Amino acid sequence: MNLNIFLESKPLYYKEIDHKRVHSAYVLLKPHIKRPKTIHIVGTNGKGSTGRILAHLAYKIGLSVGHYSSPHILKFNERIWLNGSDASAEILEIAHQRLFAILGQGMADALSYFEYTTLLAFVVFENCDLMVLEAGLGGEFDATNVCDKELSIITPIGIDHQAFLGETIEEIAATKIRSIQKQALLAPQVYDEVVEVAKEIAEDVGVTLVVAQNEGSNKGHPYKLQELVEAKGWADYLMENASVAMQALDILDIAYDMNDLMSLELFGRFYALTKNIRIDVGHNPLAARAIEKALDKKVVLIYNSLDDKDYEEVLRILKSKVKRVEIIKIDSQRATTLEEIEKALETVGLDYSYYENKIDENENYLVFGSFYVVEAFLKQRKV
Repeated sequence: MNLNIFLESKPLYYKEIDHKRVHSAYVLLKPHIKRPKTIHIVGTNGKGSTGRILAHLAYKIGLSVGHYSSPHILKFNERIWLNGSDASAEILEIAHQRLFAILGQGMADALSYFEYTTLLAFVVFENCDLMVLEAGLGGEFDATNVCDKELSIITPIGIDHQAFLGETIEEIAATKIRSIQKQALLAPQVYDEVVEVAKEIAEDVGVTLVVAQNEGSNKGHPYKLQELVEAKGWADYLMENASVAMQALDILDIAYDMNDLMSLELFGRFYALTKNIRIDVGHNPLAARAIEKALDKKVVLIYNSLDDKDYEEVLRILKSKVKRVEIIKIDSQRATTLEEIEKALETVGLDYSYYENKIDENENYLVFGSFYVVEAFLKQRKV
């Protein structure tokens, strides 16, 4: 069975997850593959862009680099980035056939979509110099946490996925940060409680914790980074993520040239699709605050949300920068009902209508709310 058909047979979401299962599978796989130097990224926001920035910089300096992220926007291949581009269907298929043979049908069938694709990335990346793994949900019990790592990066942590991670910021931070091993880099945080939790856990497990510096890489050049970010048209949060990425490379003594940021495209991260349309895959209040800060003019918000997100708070945060909202329908079993989105918009006090695939050249647009929102918009626009 080829990879696409095999993955389509697996549900994307589970109400309960057997956390021991992927460890059993990794025990079977581990003797058959090599593990590159590994960076593990956990957090609520900024994992994807931080990981891609450091992977890109390391690759451009001459290393062989793999970056595993999730979810994807249009094609599964986006999740497994190898040496500057998404892995080809041929590379993925060869890795799938090898992984399936090692695990056997029973174990391969038992693994969740995310668990299997995580191990698939391990096979694709085994000959790399550096492997960058983005946690999917949480950290401590995430499939990406099955292997050893040389460095953990803790990106900004906020309130999200409470059903799986806990109701308080301390509980959410703890389950993510308990994945750290050897040494960890703590990105600038919105909540002071996260910093305290990180320090406590690092001390308990004997991990060297480095607190990232706001002003940039430990090797200096904050003004150079500012110039590059402005030239790229990146939002401030992407500059912060770039700074953290470079500090991670410094910790591992991996050389890089900051100028290589100019050749990096962060699709879906406050990305200028056209002169008047920006797309961003953010989906929670923490992301909304970063986007509200980044917007320098009022926009038409093309929006929808998954049902486990605090969409009313997201809309409240963005309200000062939004002229009106156009609700776009999305294809997900986790999507909030349209009635609930309408109710939230009425509560917040935002005018709304439904997106009809029409763009006014005299308006500025922000497409925001989830990967599914960006996917739906791009498919309707046939991008």
